[in-house]
Amino acid sequence: ATSGPAGESVDGAGGVRNAAEIEALYRARTDSLRMRFTDADVRFVTNMIHHHAQALEMAVLAPMRGASPAVQTLAARIINAQQDEIATFQRWLEDRGFTAPRVHIDGASVHVEGADHDAHMPGMLTNEQMTALRNTYGAEFDRFFLTLMIQHHNGAVRMVRDLFATDGAGQEEEVFRLASDIQVDQITEIRRMELMLSTLPPAGGR
Repeated sequence: ATSGPAGESVDGAGGVRNAAEIEALYRARTDSLRMRFTDADVRFVTNMIHHHAQALEMAVLAPMRGASPAVQTLAARIINAQQDEIATFQRWLEDRGFTAPRVHIDGASVHVEGADHDAHMPGMLTNEQMTALRNTYGAEFDRFFLTLMIQHHNGAVRMVRDLFATDGAGQEEEVFRLASDIQVDQITEIRRMELMLSTLPPAGGR
């Protein structure tokens, strides 16, 4: 396109577009690209809200179960990061006309309302595992928390890989970025937790 008078642009077909029309066309094309998501993308984002909510449920236990300072710092970082990601997932769903699950932290409890999810998501703790975690304290809590959170994070990494392995899924720009960031961040944190776990005294040791 070539420039014309008064901020106008001449397109290749010989027509004239002013700056406002060009911007409107750009926004329309951007919105069109942004809306090219699949059912698998919606399921992934919805499931990830529920998956992150369980990580919050685990992490809020750390201060009240006598966790070490290092584990409490890790738990606080998980809470901050995953609350931010949950907010991003919720906005993504709502921008596309879906009702996003709501997540509420109430002391040592985390509640999720709305939008069904896959109860068999990879890495999710069973009710028995969550009960056992709530009943541990001190060094025992540290060991069990790290072991279970590694399991949980590995599940999230698998969810990302499953998304990218699904035909047509994970191609929308924001979903691709969100999923890629989750994969990198969770793998990094798994390595950190494995190192922390390796430095703990053996079970029953002093």
